[in-house]
Amino acid sequence: MKTQYILSAAIISGLEIEQPPFEFGVTNKSPEFTQKFPLGRIPAFEDIEGFKVTEGMAIARYVSSLVPEAGLPGRNAKETAQIDQWIHFAETEIQTPASNIYIGIGIKYLPGFNEEQRKYYQERVEFSLKFLEDYLASCPSAFLVNNTITLADIVLALSLRPAGQTVCGMKERKQVYPYTFAYFAKVNNDERIKHLFGESGFIDGLLTFKPE
Repeated sequence: MKTQYILSAAIISGLEIEQPPFEFGVTNKSPEFTQKFPLGRIPAFEDIEGFKVTEGMAIARYVSSLVPEAGLPGRNAKETAQIDQWIHFAETEIQTPASNIYIGIGIKYLPGFNEEQRKYYQERVEFSLKFLEDYLASCPSAFLVNNTITLADIVLALSLRPAGQTVCGMKERKQVYPYTFAYFAKVNNDERIKHLFGESGFIDGLLTFKPE
């Protein structure tokens, strides 16, 4: 998902990012890689001048800042602060709890995951989606901060995906959060970046916990 932030920001800014062949667990542990990025973390970025930075959001913010007229980082300090606020909200209040449900139930990769945890994460996501739905219902623009797409819109739209894969079935998307998922569709279908978003993977009914 972090790579999608970065590549979306680059495309909207009219920039090209080269992606060399990569194999997780091999490339990022190689001497050539760890000499530049000692922690071996990905994504990692290096420009033609040798400037290096890691962590997906840091890279996405840097790429967005290279062409400020594209509007991704905001048009002034206040908008930039609002964009950062929405990014933090999207990642911590929607993406993380919804992803925990998906990892715990969908791919069973959280040992000890149980119904109590599922309920806790679902309630967190629902509380946040209610806030977002109310905001978008009264928002004069189709986007979060101003009348153009910003980095916050990219991050939030991608963060809504795990929600639509876990706690928001077809009924919830259409009847409970119509503004939220209309917003998702608008960003997701942007001709410049929709190939990066791919299929949503949304479910028809809620993802439920089934003890083994």
